[in-house]
Amino acid sequence: MERRLTARVQTHTPKGQIISLLFSRMMDATGDIRFALRQLCKSPKLTLLAIITLALGISLNSIVFSLINDLFLHRLPFQNPSELVHIYGALKEFDARNLPLSAPRFMHYREAHVAFSALAAENPITITVSGVGDPFETKAGATTANYFDVLGVAPIRGRTFLPEEEEGADVALITENFWQQRLGGDANVIGRAITLDGISHSIVGVIPNMPPAWFKGDVEVWTTKPFAIAGFSYERMMRGTGFLRVIGRLKDRVTIYQASAALSSLDRSYEAEFADKSDRSWTTSLISLPEDISGKLRPALMTILTAVIFVLLIACSNVANLFLVRFSERRREIALRIALGASRIAVLRLFMYESILVSMVSGVLGVLTASRLLQIVPNLTRGILPLARSATGATHGLSLPVLYFTIALSFLTGILVGIYPASCSSRPDLVTGLKDGGHAISGSIRQQRFRNILVGAQVALSTILLACASLLVSSFLYLTRQETGFRSSQLWIGAITLRQEHYFDVSARQGFADKILAALRATPGFQSVSLSGDIPLEAGSTIFYSRSDGTVLPVHQRAVAPVHDISVGYFRTWQIPVLSGRDITDDDRAGHPHVVLISRAAGHKIFPGENPIGRTLLITNNSDPVEIIGVVGDVRSRRLSDIDDVDVYRPLAQESYPLVYLAVRTQLPTNDVTKVVQTELSKIDPQLALARPEQMDAVLVRAAGPTRFTMFLLGAFGAVALFLATIGTYGAVACTVEQRTGEMGLRIALGAQSHDLLRLVLTTGMKPVVVGLIAGLAGALAVGHLIAAQLYRTSASNPAALGAATIMLAGAALLACSISARRATLIDPVQALRMR
Repeated sequence: MERRLTARVQTHTPKGQIISLLFSRMMDATGDIRFALRQLCKSPKLTLLAIITLALGISLNSIVFSLINDLFLHRLPFQNPSELVHIYGALKEFDARNLPLSAPRFMHYREAHVAFSALAAENPITITVSGVGDPFETKAGATTANYFDVLGVAPIRGRTFLPEEEEGADVALITENFWQQRLGGDANVIGRAITLDGISHSIVGVIPNMPPAWFKGDVEVWTTKPFAIAGFSYERMMRGTGFLRVIGRLKDRVTIYQASAALSSLDRSYEAEFADKSDRSWTTSLISLPEDISGKLRPALMTILTAVIFVLLIACSNVANLFLVRFSERRREIALRIALGASRIAVLRLFMYESILVSMVSGVLGVLTASRLLQIVPNLTRGILPLARSATGATHGLSLPVLYFTIALSFLTGILVGIYPASCSSRPDLVTGLKDGGHAISGSIRQQRFRNILVGAQVALSTILLACASLLVSSFLYLTRQETGFRSSQLWIGAITLRQEHYFDVSARQGFADKILAALRATPGFQSVSLSGDIPLEAGSTIFYSRSDGTVLPVHQRAVAPVHDISVGYFRTWQIPVLSGRDITDDDRAGHPHVVLISRAAGHKIFPGENPIGRTLLITNNSDPVEIIGVVGDVRSRRLSDIDDVDVYRPLAQESYPLVYLAVRTQLPTNDVTKVVQTELSKIDPQLALARPEQMDAVLVRAAGPTRFTMFLLGAFGAVALFLATIGTYGAVACTVEQRTGEMGLRIALGAQSHDLLRLVLTTGMKPVVVGLIAGLAGALAVGHLIAAQLYRTSASNPAALGAATIMLAGAALLACSISARRATLIDPVQALRMR
């Protein structure tokens, strides 16, 4: 049939000859593929093991590549994103980087810039949305009118902001998700009113869903009026407080280095013209779009990517070993083919078809596995990776770039695992091969050496993975065992954003605080209740501070410290000890002398060898004098890994902002506490929403999230690598025992004892393992220094971590060799001699 079809397409023209040749090659390839499928089906167990092994490595690589693609490689939906940069402030004296810019500095840049086609700014805020069901709190942004024009985002409906709307109009932009999910896809959404923080805003446009990687989280609403801070007067805001996220679009053919030089000139002119600003001595830096998005995630994800590549290489070495044995056992068939005239290339092609078929089937299985696992990745990485989420919190599966990556990876894997076994097996000794009637074969020295190299490589890669995982486990344990300075158990927290038009000053906000605290303190089961402007580990506000005696530094030269606005009962609720002096009381209100408490570390730093109680500090950029009334224990207020040198606590009744956190110490379940608080909140003000109710233990988990995430993945990859390396070692040793069955029988016939055979097999099997362990330890030391920045109080050469990895792998390999060695002692010498 094939010949008849070929004859029909043959012609005497060159084109016909080419078509005939192509058709013939296609028919040959089809026949070879069918033959390869039949051969694979003859060994279903070996084929299934190879497919599962490769599918495991391919699926893990696809998942990690998908994360990297979403975070680093995916093109953001902006016009010419390579032209966009993020402009940060820096305070070199205190090694402070990536600071938001102040309004006067931004205005100065916007008026005088020469390297940018345009500058824009966003003020990240939290708002309460009402009028679309129950009130809820969400992240938002107050932007300059040209913000989305600079980004190059075109609205789906309506328009973006107009220049005249920047300062005074109550208008809003929403994302497509907000429009569909919150407003039901209302066709008349343009012009529809939406209430934000109690103020009615008119929706002027719907824009595409914005990437969380750029906005540092899910943001779905934007308004104007960016030059305002809730709770700050305009005059105070204009003193130089940094709060704006500034972006710029580079002019055509202007590099980021040229733009940085231009900004340096603007920094000098700003310092000269605005000597009264607290940020006069700041400098600025530019960060490109990819760097801004990746941020601190790049080292961890590069570590994880390296780990999954190691896992894939280990899987490939396992399958290559399987194919080496499989192809070697068919040398009689190969010898017959060559004796009948088949070329070595034709035989090599047959074997490569088998390995590529296995890898492509593994790729399909890997894609299906990865697409399933990717559905749960966003929930596992919530608060750690800024991934886009659908309404259900899941991703939409594998993207096309990831699918292309998986296909290419599968094809290359097939070539990688099959090329050497096929090459070795396609050049047999014809005389020996034709004599071999299916009896056991001894395997060439070169093949045995290659098998040992594969085992050693598996062990080395597994050692590196397990050592790095052990280092991260040790680091994580150190991190989570740090004394935080407060007791997080049985502590419920929730956030409330107060409406600006009702709670516009400190006394109005204190009135709300008095009501909610009185109501909740009367609730049975609530042991202690307090309000604060932030919570430990998530502190955001900072102030300038200086001693009032001696040489008083200018504001722009003063140090900066976290400041916490707290209500009466705060230290009792959080169980932070007051070490000396007194706690704040109900008398510490507006109109009374301003007071603060400081941390123990602050006392040692600011007043070394002195008693700070009763001393005066100058705080804020207005140099407000405050009396120190107490010293409290040190708290990890911003990072789980560090204690700040200075922490300042001031009464909420004397200084506060619209965003407050409610803390309740209770043994009641989280849901019950949330219901009680929401009920009391609605009684006071029905338009207020409770946001992010949770246990403080969850915040602690989130604070250690990046380290936990990397540790978990590396630990999982290390476990997979250990399993694969054990299987690979067992398979290699078992194959060696089977190939040397005749030799074993002869040794037994000549008087060898069981312990002699055990020693022989163990020595032979453990040699490549020992070499692999040595190489792996050297590699672990090198790689450990690369991940040193991700470790906390753990040396990259930690002997316990390296020893644990070595012992685990050595023990697993020894067990695998022992099983094969035990089988060798059970060989029947008579049967074994017959096989020689």
